Amino acid sequence: MAPRKFLSCIKCLAVASGIAVATGVAFIYSGLYPMGADDRHTALTTWTLETLRERSISRASAGIDVPADLDNPERLLAGGADYNDMCVGCHLKPGKTESDFTLGLYPAPPNLARQTQDEGDAESRARRRFWTIKHGIKASGMPAWGPGHNDERIWNMVAFLRRLPDLSPEQYQIVTARGSTDSDYH
Repeated sequence: MAPRKFLSCIKCLAVASGIAVATGVAFIYSGLYPMGADDRHTALTTWTLETLRERSISRASAGIDVPADLDNPERLLAGGADYNDMCVGCHLKPGKTESDFTLGLYPAPPNLARQTQDEGDAESRARRRFWTIKHGIKASGMPAWGPGHNDERIWNMVAFLRRLPDLSPEQYQIVTARGSTDSDYH
């Protein structure tokens, strides 16, 4: 008799799973979930997406070797110019707290010019930033810069990000100016 009960439980689980999958597919095809960038996710959806993103980036970036010379001023200057060209529109600069562009993005990109409470130590943050710049983040507006930028160039941006929150608006202008020898980056 026990094997019959076991088979009956298996059948019930299979039917319940089938109903759950069918309900999920019906919801997806119904078009009921609001997809506008000006319509916020539910708290559960936000938690799920943020947790998935953070755990995925932590796992994917864990084995990246961080260069020892990230404090090199040449990296700061090269990375600053690239940041100003490619990142400032979303991630802002010292003295700027929002833009028309950032107001319309959801999820909102982090303001990298502000001190953040990133988890982990400086090396862990550097690995995560390198991975994020190189690979981007799906469905967030963050592009993958790796296809058009070599690792050295990406590390230069990471080096700049380490110093960005400490820069005044005037220092930012100086550090991010392109020199005449930087024309090959455009």
